Amino acid sequence: MDDKLTIPLQPGKKPVMMRTEEEKKALIQRLRRVEGQVRGIQKMIEEDRYCVDILVQISAINAGLKRAGFHILEDHTKGCVSSAVEEGDGESAIEELMKVFEQFSKS
Repeated sequence: MDDKLTIPLQPGKKPVMMRTEEEKKALIQRLRRVEGQVRGIQKMIEEDRYCVDILVQISAINAGLKRAGFHILEDHTKGCVSSAVEEGDGESAIEELMKVFEQFSKS
């Protein structure tokens, strides 16, 4: 199975519903927490810490990223996909969403 990103990035495409400042703040806060955990793991490795302790932290990072991803996936489904269905372009939006689910479930 190929682990490469199979969904092409679309940097010019904007979401139908923009995130509120509160939503942005919460997502950024979660990602900063993950970023701090990654730095913590780097330090743990430098200090030759116990492997299980490092693995527990890696698991916490994965969980944090999954939560952020599911939140964004929910926003996309409720906003972009729902809007595409209403505008008659539901088939391609749902096809894209299914690819996203497939890609997201690989991680």
